[in-house]
Amino acid sequence: MNKVKIGDYYIGDGEPLMLFAGPCALESLERCLLIGSTIKEIAKRLNMPYVFKASFDKANRSSFHSYRGPGLEEGIKMLKEIKKELNVPIITDIHETYQAKPVAEVADVIQIPAFLCRQTDLLYAAAQTERVVNVKKGQFLAPGDMRNVVDKLHETGNEGILLTERGASFGYNNLVVDMRTFPIMRSFGYPVIFDGTHSVQLPGGAGTRSSGNREYVEYLVRAAVGAGIDGLFLEVHDNPEEALSDGPNMIYLDKLEELLTDAIKIHEIVRGKN
Repeated sequence: MNKVKIGDYYIGDGEPLMLFAGPCALESLERCLLIGSTIKEIAKRLNMPYVFKASFDKANRSSFHSYRGPGLEEGIKMLKEIKKELNVPIITDIHETYQAKPVAEVADVIQIPAFLCRQTDLLYAAAQTERVVNVKKGQFLAPGDMRNVVDKLHETGNEGILLTERGASFGYNNLVVDMRTFPIMRSFGYPVIFDGTHSVQLPGGAGTRSSGNREYVEYLVRAAVGAGIDGLFLEVHDNPEEALSDGPNMIYLDKLEELLTDAIKIHEIVRGKN
């Protein structure tokens, strides 16, 4: 498996479990710094590489009137300030090809949302920046179909590839996680991440917004780590009830350390077997 360098750390091929965590969307700078600095302290205690995540624009919200974020220009400014203050790598997603270049000025990892994972031009634009590209597997794809996504990224010569599982559509307003996904996608030669919070989302489950079952995050995380993932993607908030996006599936900040402690123990067992 190819190791991928992010900041001062590597992910994949027996490296420590990497954490991608933060609020769903950028809210106030103060709140983002509070969440990010607390996660950084937890990760430091656990010797866990940490990447701050947040979106500047949630372009696929259920309702036209839902909060989307501060937008590209203001979002980049905020992410630059967060990166400066926390001194950690940044991951954020893009939805349009024109966003790739300006986002690459601040992001260490450019993320392709699940709904857009087959958009050839978007994948190509992200990979051309020479930043690491993380692609979330679409809810409508079989894990084997991500081989084609990898091949598209290869066309640019970019080897900084990450693949993320976030659940597959199962009936209406429901997602399930097939644990076979992880070894299948890892067989393509790149690190695989599990999005533990979006996987418990109920898309459109509240009518004009999504709902979720955060009480199941811990179970899925433990199972996914046991299946051999390389990183965890978690949406975290100090008070999910106040979150401007994805509150029902985000985990509480004060519950994070316990969850990560369990995950690291399982990862060490799996890494030893490999």
